[in-house]
Amino acid sequence: MKRRTSKQTQRAKELRQNQTSAEGLLWSVLRGKQLCELKFRRQHPIGRYFADFACVSEHLIIELDGEYHDQQQERDLARQQELADQGWDVIRFANDDVLNGIDSVLVAISAHLGIPFSHRSRSGDLGGMLGKQDPNHLGPTRPLKRPTSPQGR
Repeated sequence: MKRRTSKQTQRAKELRQNQTSAEGLLWSVLRGKQLCELKFRRQHPIGRYFADFACVSEHLIIELDGEYHDQQQERDLARQQELADQGWDVIRFANDDVLNGIDSVLVAISAHLGIPFSHRSRSGDLGGMLGKQDPNHLGPTRPLKRPTSPQGR
């Protein structure tokens, strides 16, 4: 495993300091193993790239796309393929998805990994972002019930 250079460390710090509001919101509900007890890193260097969010244990990268990504779709796809060739699975969300439906984004991440959804706030209560908008929120560690087919299978 290659060690990070001081240049990579400095660039990661700069990216974290200049995060978008969507990145800040997603980080607030991922950090501290809040989602499915998975550890995420933010602005994590992987080769010549910096992943917005990375779960090393699952080899999962979460990328958030702002409007500027519309102009660089080919570049994003090439980057995604290069990361996939290194064994990483990349999923993307639009900033608006995070800002307008963080609960849905978290459920989509756990579904993508094929693991039951659970989320707890860092304080262990519902005082975080989740639950404030929806009084029927799933709760801190209550798993998502998987839908069943009409035949009950």
